[in-house]
Formats: sequence, C-alpha cells, structure tokens
Amino acid sequence: MLKRLEIAGFKSFAKKTSLDFSSSVTAVVGPNGSGKSNVAEAFRFALGEQSMKSMRGKRSEDLIWSGSNTSPRSNRASVAVVFDNRKKTFPKMEFDEVSIERAVYRDGASEYSVNGSKVRLRDVQELLASANIGNTGHHIISQGEADRILLSAPRERRAMLEDALGLRIFEFKKQEAEKKLEKTEENVKQVEALRREILPHIKFLSKQVEKLERAEELIKELTAAVREYFAIEELYIRREKATSSTRLKDAKERLATVSAELAPLQDRAAMDSEGMKRAEAVRNAERELDRALADHAILSREMGRVEGALEAARKRAEVATQEPYVKVSREDLSALKHEVEAQARIGDGSPEAIRAAFMAIKSAITAFFERFAGGGERMAEEEREVYVLEEERKGLVAREEELAAASEKARHALVRAREESAAHEETGRENQYRVLDMAEAKAREEATVVREENRQHEISMLAEELERDRAEVMALAGTAALSYAPLSALPEEERRVQEDRKRSMERLKIRVEEAGGTGEDVRAEYNDATEREQFLTRELEDLAKSAEGLRALIRDLDEELGKTFAEGLAKVNASFTEFFAIMFGGGSARLILEESEEPDEEDEEGEVHEWKPGIEILVNLPKKRVQALMQLSGGERALTSIALIFAMSQVNPPPFLILDETDAALDEANSRRYGDMIEGLAKKSQLIVITHNRETMSRAGILYGVTMGNDGISKLLSVKFEEAMMVAK
Repeated sequence: MLKRLEIAGFKSFAKKTSLDFSSSVTAVVGPNGSGKSNVAEAFRFALGEQSMKSMRGKRSEDLIWSGSNTSPRSNRASVAVVFDNRKKTFPKMEFDEVSIERAVYRDGASEYSVNGSKVRLRDVQELLASANIGNTGHHIISQGEADRILLSAPRERRAMLEDALGLRIFEFKKQEAEKKLEKTEENVKQVEALRREILPHIKFLSKQVEKLERAEELIKELTAAVREYFAIEELYIRREKATSSTRLKDAKERLATVSAELAPLQDRAAMDSEGMKRAEAVRNAERELDRALADHAILSREMGRVEGALEAARKRAEVATQEPYVKVSREDLSALKHEVEAQARIGDGSPEAIRAAFMAIKSAITAFFERFAGGGERMAEEEREVYVLEEERKGLVAREEELAAASEKARHALVRAREESAAHEETGRENQYRVLDMAEAKAREEATVVREENRQHEISMLAEELERDRAEVMALAGTAALSYAPLSALPEEERRVQEDRKRSMERLKIRVEEAGGTGEDVRAEYNDATEREQFLTRELEDLAKSAEGLRALIRDLDEELGKTFAEGLAKVNASFTEFFAIMFGGGSARLILEESEEPDEEDEEGEVHEWKPGIEILVNLPKKRVQALMQLSGGERALTSIALIFAMSQVNPPPFLILDETDAALDEANSRRYGDMIEGLAKKSQLIVITHNRETMSRAGILYGVTMGNDGISKLLSVKFEEAMMVAK
C-alpha cells in the first residue's frame, strides 16, 4: 500500500511537501487553482509518465517550479512515492519500504532511483508491473479524464484493460523473450558465418598436421630417451656435487687443522740451531761414508777387470813357453822393476791416480820389450803383460786396503756423530719427523682441496651442459619431455652407460631437427581451430535450443495472455454490468473484441508488433434504446466511465487508485452511489480522491487541504472534516 508522497520543486509545490497515506481512502480538497490536481500529476511523474500533455505541460521544464516575486525558481523537481512493502507488494524487493523517485532538471535530464539507487525507466516499469501498476494510467484518472477510456481508440482501451488485468508483466516478458530471440537468431547467423570461415583453414591445417606425424614419433622416442637420461644425470650431478662438497669441506677443515698444528712445530724446528748443526754433522758423515763406499765399489769393479785380464794373460804366457825366445839379462829386468815401482808410488791413491800410474807402467814395459827383437818377441810380450797386470793388481789391492780403512773410519765417525746427537736430537728428531709427516699430510690435503675444487668445476660444467640439453630438448619436444619422476637411487652401472645415452639422445635430436621440429605452433593452431569449430558447433546447437526455448516461451506467454485476457474480460464484463446497473439504476454494458483484422504494424523504432483486436464498448441504458457511446450525454458518459474504471479495478485491484474530480458531474443520488462504490473499492485498493463533493469527502478517513497564497506556492493544510466541508461549498 501507499505510505507517503514526497514533492519538492514540482509545479506549484515549490517547497518540500509530504503527504502520508495511512487510511484506505484519502481525500485531497481545496479551491480551484490551489494545486490539488498537481498531486495526481506528481504520481504520474514519479511512476514514469512520458507524455507532457498528460501532466499539462509542453516541456519537462514546465514541471519545475518557475518562481515568484517572493520565491526564486527551482532548478530541479523531484517526486518520491514510498510504498509499504511488508506484504510484498513488490515480490522481488526484499525491503520493507520501497521508494520510487524521479527527478528532472532544467536541461531536460531525467533520472530515476529505487531506494536511492539509480535505475532505468524500464526497471521502474517492470517493478510497477510486478505490482499490477501499468503505464497506461488506468489507475490514475486525472481531472477531466473520467471518460478518457470511452473516448480512446479500441486498441488503447485494450492496453488499459491489459494493464488492469495485470498482463503487462507478461508483455514485458514476451518483449524480452522476443528481443532475446532476435538476438539469438542474429548470433546464429554470426556463428554460422564464423564456422564457414574456419572450415577451410581447418582443412589446410589438418594437412600440415599430417606432415608432423613422423616428427611426432621421433619426439616420442626422444622424450622416452631424455627422461631416463635427465633423471639419472640430475641425480648423478646432485649426488656428486653433494659428495664433492662434503669432501672439499672436510679437506679444508683437515687442512686448516694440519696448518694450525704445523706452524708452531716449524717455528720450533727453525729455532733449534744446535740440533740442526748436529743433524748436519750426521749428514756429512753419511756423505763421507757413502763416498768411500762408492769408491770401493768402483775399485772392486776395476779389481775384477784386472784379475780377469791377468788370468787370460797367464794362460797365453803358458802357451808361449812352448816356443823359443831370446833370454833377457837380469840387469834389464831389474831396471824395469825399479821403474815400475817408481811409477806405482806416484799419486794419492785415488782411482784417477791409479789409472795414470798404470798407463805409465804399461808404457815403460812396452818400451822395455821394444828394445828386444828377434824370435822371443811373443813370449816376452805375454810375460810383460802378465807382469804389468800383476803389478796393477798389487796397486789395486793396496788401494783397496786404503779405501777399506777410510770406509771404516767414516763408519766410526758416523756412529760417533749419531751417538753424540742421539740424546740431544731424540726429541728434536721426533719433532722433525712429525713436521715431515704433517707437511706431507698438508700437501695431501692441499692436493685433495685442489682435486675437489676441480671436481666442483667439472660438476658445474656438467650442470650447465645438462641445462643446455634440457633447453634444446624443450625447444624440440616441448615441456612434456621434461616431465618425469625424480630418481631416489642411481642404477648400478658404469658411467659409460650414461654417456651412451647421451650420444643416443644427440642422434635423436638431430633427427628431430631434420624432420622439421615439433610443429607445436601448427599443432596448437590446428587444435585451437578445431576447438573453435567444435565450440561454434556446440554454440549453434545451444543457440538453436535457446531459440526453440524462447519460441516455446513466447507461445506459452501468448497462450497465457490469451487465456488470462479472455478470463479477465469476462470478469470485467460481469463487474462492468453490475456497476453500470448501480450507476444507472438498471441497464447493462459489456466489452467486446473488434471483428476486423489488420496486418502487423511497425512502430517508430522499427519493431513489428502483432495485431490484436481492440475493445469496443456496448451499453444498454434503461428506458432508452442506446448502444453507441456517441449517443450518450456527457453525464451518461461520466457514469459509464466510472462504472468501467471501477469494474477494471475490481477484477484485479491495483495497490492504489487516484481519482481526480471524477465525481464532479454527479448529482446527489449518483454521488451516494459513487461513495458506496468507493467504500467497496477501498476494501481492495487504496484510494486517493481529489474532490469537491461532500459525499465523497465523508467517505474519506484522511482529508488534506491544499491552498495557495499570493506567492503562487501550494501549501498543505491540516483541515478538520467540518472545515473541509465548508471549503467544498
């Protein structure tokens, strides 16, 4: 039901004015020209009336307070109609109070809002239609419009009747369905055009995809190969990196420990000069002994050579004794002996001196035998050689004895040096040995660090190579080739097996490249085009189903409209006859459909509307043979209009009904009948009557008095019923 009307800057209501409607019948009274009818027009304005003529204006600016000598003009007119929605007058609104407001500005702009939110006119119309408030104005009868429904064209009457029957919501649904159907049919055409365009392209792409089959097979092989290779290689690199890192860390820690322990030992050894001297003496003694032993070894080899030569010479001399030879005098032999002994004594006993003495003795003997010529030359030569070798052997024996003595001396010196330094160097030697051991350990750890750092570099190179391989494979085979489960343990195999996998992978990569790559772009385009075509096919099917559903909905709505209209027309006719008989004291009236059929019409926006038969009105006055409306007098038309308006409102009551001086032409008897019908209607609809009729005022629960001062502004006054009766006289 209506709760409140708020007016601000609308026509003569310059100031904000509020009318509360807490009664089923509310009367608005006042003198002519006070602005009473502006209340009814305010309702029209707020509920979306677009005809300025219906609101007694030419432009939207005419609806805004134009100003006076005492009050400036307004730049905005606004009207808000507030409904109590606790009984769900508007089923789709969850609010207990619904406010529909419209504002207009001097630039012609108009805006609508529902509960403060900006909306469209169409939204307002649909909201009102859901509450059986149409846009034909059948529920708002302005001043002088009581017989408007009688004077309207048949098709306008039908529209009013459809509004009264609450069929407007069905019309909105049908129009919406028709627009959706039209849009759907347009979409069907567009989808069909797109499908025709894409089919040749799909055919071309399918041929390209066929060329990729061989490459696809190679890619499958490559994928299978690289997954195993990458999984093993990743785990191998990860394990080797971790192992090497651990070894490197451990080696560095050990190196740091050894270096820390070695440094003070090296410093202590460097400070121990006496121990170093004693160690040097031992080393010198060792060198002397080594030299003596070396010389003895040389001499032993020379002794072996001489003894061998002497044995051979003795055998040759024994053979030579069988031949005659010239005797040599004792004096000559004695002279040779002395010369040889003299040469043997020359020198310091070294191998070089012995060798020089030997050569000198040999020369003396050779010269001795050269003095003798004749038959005993060979024997003499052999004897000389034996003699020389024996003398040489004697010298070597003597030298051997000297070297043995020197060796023994050196050995004794070494023993003494070692014994002398043993006590002093026992601790120092242990320190030196420890230094040497730790120096060796340091060297080993340094070598380990270098080795592991090199291994780290090798592993990094392997990781980089693996990433390059992954990038190459991904470019050739896509990301699917890199989708594999990581290994938890390496297979028990030699490293060369993995290297064989690497070579196999490289061969497959080359074959894939030679085959033209993966063709992912072509395949993706083909898949996209195919999916697009399939989508369009499904879309066509969905659109066809949607179109068929919309056509079925339109048929159902038409059927429902026809059925509801026929039922409503029968009910209206029954009520119309009843109210007509009340107003005229008898007679009958009814609504009939036009019999002629016209083609569908096209409106100004180009929309084609189905032709519907209009409504004709037939009346049968008591005591008169009149059926045509044009034959009725003005008063009879007014009574007939009132009867029809009340009948239409009775069948499907609107939330409210506004009657602006529809009782002006009624006499006293008809006024009472009019008042009785108002009370009957008030049981189903809220009534706002603008009247001068005292009988009508008496049926109202609330009276609002409207007056206008010299400033031209309509004011709302609280007037008692008795006072209202006086104003109405």
